[in-house]
Amino acid sequence: MTLIEDIDRCAEALYEARVSGNPIPPLTAQFPDWTVPEGYAVQQRVVERLVAEGDRIVGYKLGLTSAPMQELLKVDQPDFSPIFASGVFNDGASLSVADFIAPRVEAEIALVLADDLSGPDCTPAKVAAATEGLVAAIEIVDSRIADWKITIADTIADLASGGAIALASQVVPLADMDPRLIGMVFSQDGQMVATGAGAAALGDPLAAVSWLVNTLHGLGGSLPAGSIVMTGALHAMQPIAAGQTWTAEFDRLGALSLRTTD
Repeated sequence: MTLIEDIDRCAEALYEARVSGNPIPPLTAQFPDWTVPEGYAVQQRVVERLVAEGDRIVGYKLGLTSAPMQELLKVDQPDFSPIFASGVFNDGASLSVADFIAPRVEAEIALVLADDLSGPDCTPAKVAAATEGLVAAIEIVDSRIADWKITIADTIADLASGGAIALASQVVPLADMDPRLIGMVFSQDGQMVATGAGAAALGDPLAAVSWLVNTLHGLGGSLPAGSIVMTGALHAMQPIAAGQTWTAEFDRLGALSLRTTD
């Protein structure tokens, strides 16, 4: 088969895994030489399929923004994927674990844009000027790759292991706030399980967004006004099960929770 045929076949397998809930082996088990370019080529095919079926891109999520995760996958850069409207929930939402394959949960800082942003020379200062505000957020990450046995190509292809996000209702203006210094406490059923700060996201959530904008420019894309950007996990991802309540409490941004059901 040609490379294009292999990419199409892998995208179809990932799409079917999303629909069926049955994970697939790592793409790189069959194509060990695949890295970042092949991962994004597969991702684009999956995105095209979801959009054609009526879903809508409302922003982007960043992954691999922390040093430990980059070291784990032996990479020196983040990755990204679109966020779809069907996967966005409000504070207090109840999500069924049966809708995912191997879900994990993370607390993050989300950013909402007031103005368009484009590369190639986007800086953190330009991101700040275009930002409506920051939002407390929780992300459920999931893997259509069996047992989370992923390389950088696998997770990129699999929509950066995206599952769903929950957003607090309040968009807090940046004003004099330094996103790097925003502290966070993450709890399960009232028991603290992790802490973090904005600086965990590529050193600065604004720098993470500028990286995304410049990377999208190289691919012919940009961020329109109104986009939501999940800037990256502030701690190690946590496994989840039905019957839990997860709460993220942020300095300056407030708190939000989500519940898990069968």
